[in-house]
Amino acid sequence: MSRLPAYTEYHPRWYRRRVSTYWWLGRGSYLTFILREMSSLSVVWFVIFTLMQIYALGHDTADYSQFRSFSRNPVVIVVNLIALFFIVFHAVTWFNLAPKAMVVRYHGKRVPSLWIALPNYIAWAVMSALVAWIVLRG
Repeated sequence: MSRLPAYTEYHPRWYRRRVSTYWWLGRGSYLTFILREMSSLSVVWFVIFTLMQIYALGHDTADYSQFRSFSRNPVVIVVNLIALFFIVFHAVTWFNLAPKAMVVRYHGKRVPSLWIALPNYIAWAVMSALVAWIVLRG
C-alpha cells in the first residue's frame, strides 16, 4: 500500500534566476527586437506631427506660419531625423522578417526568402519615388 504525501500548508519556493532589467542588451537579436518594438513611438510621433500640420493647414495662415516656425526648431528637426531613422529601421527589419513569418510553398518547395522580401522593397521604392515626385514637382 502506498503512502500519500503529507499535506503541507506552504508551497515550496520555486527557484527563479534573477534577470536584469537590461537582459535585451545581451544579444544583438534581442536588441534589434526591442528597438523594432520601440520604433512604434516614432510612428506615433509622425502621426501627431502630421495631424498638427493638417490642423494648421485647415485654419488661417497664422496657424500655419506658427506650425512652420515650430517645425524649424532645431529640437523638432532632430526629433524628426531620429524618428525617420527608426521608421526606416522598422521597415527594413520587418521586410527581412516577413519571409520567416510567411512560409510560401510552390510545387511543394519553399519559396526563397528573397522572393518574399524583394517585392516589399520594390513597392517601398516605387511608393517613395511617387511621393517624392508629387512633393518635388511643385
